[in-house]
Amino acid sequence: MSFGSYDLVTLAEAREKREIARKQVANNTDPVEDRRAQKMAQQFSSENSFEAISREWHKNKADRWTVAYREEIIKTFEQDVFPFIGKRPIGEIKPLELLEVLRRIEKRGALEKTRKVRQRCGEVFRYAIITGRAEYNPAPDLAIALAVPKQKHHPFLSAEELPHFIRDLEAYTGSLITKNATKIVMLTGVRTQEMRFATWEEVDLEKGIWEIPAERMKMRRPHIVPLSTQAIELFKQLKPITGHYPYIFIGRNNRSKPISKESVSQVIELLGYKGRATGHGFRHSMSTILHEQGFDSSWIEMQLAHVDKNSIRGTYNHAQYIEKRRCMLQWYADKILSPYSKIPL
Repeated sequence: MSFGSYDLVTLAEAREKREIARKQVANNTDPVEDRRAQKMAQQFSSENSFEAISREWHKNKADRWTVAYREEIIKTFEQDVFPFIGKRPIGEIKPLELLEVLRRIEKRGALEKTRKVRQRCGEVFRYAIITGRAEYNPAPDLAIALAVPKQKHHPFLSAEELPHFIRDLEAYTGSLITKNATKIVMLTGVRTQEMRFATWEEVDLEKGIWEIPAERMKMRRPHIVPLSTQAIELFKQLKPITGHYPYIFIGRNNRSKPISKESVSQVIELLGYKGRATGHGFRHSMSTILHEQGFDSSWIEMQLAHVDKNSIRGTYNHAQYIEKRRCMLQWYADKILSPYSKIPL
């Protein structure tokens, strides 16, 4: 049995290891097999550590997320989770250990982040369970032990307030790009992130269709947006200005980049509606008005690119209800853009 290279192990250390091995033999233990078992246990522990399995889970899920979101998730794990339980074998992690990790985040006042980290850790544990490396997922049970973040509601304009906002927006003398961007968000119900990175290749003004690729959608599915005549006109106004640039809504200082994520919010603030309206709030306004007008909920949910929770309609067809949605959006555009239009509810 070797105890190591002579230039690395002193004679005294070798003699000490020899005595330990002799005692093992005296106790009917094979020292060579015991050392091999310890080495295998150490390797198994490393391969099944929380960090190793988290990175494996992250790699398998990466293609479903945007690059920014993918990087945000692993950065959060590296900063807030791995330093505390990363080296622990995932099957040995107790609920209290994970709770202490989450409490560290909670004490910073980051309640929403605490909730998301708990959910993501839960996904890692579920992945470990289905791959045979853990038997219990402690994350769901910890929800009752953590503070609940207050739900944030995006301010939105009512049907009565929209005509006033439209009137003020029409009088806006700032950038035509951000002005039209704000209107297009209002008329289509797309998220500002989906609007900002739009390219001219995605928009077919002849057919009145805007095809947003899956990588830019929150739900990672392609989204077809039918355009009202008013939305088509807004795009046509921008064609001479940005037609030769990579993005439709180009930035003011750097034409190779899109407008900033604060652009629509800045227009809203300049018009005096800060705290009363948001870019995301326009989606809420659209949904409320269209539902109250009796339009089919399926058309509205499809237009807003929400998850279809009905298992019967679980197979997603991104072009579903396209003509019905076009008629619905045309009604909506006619109503909110007509001079001083009032929407009877």
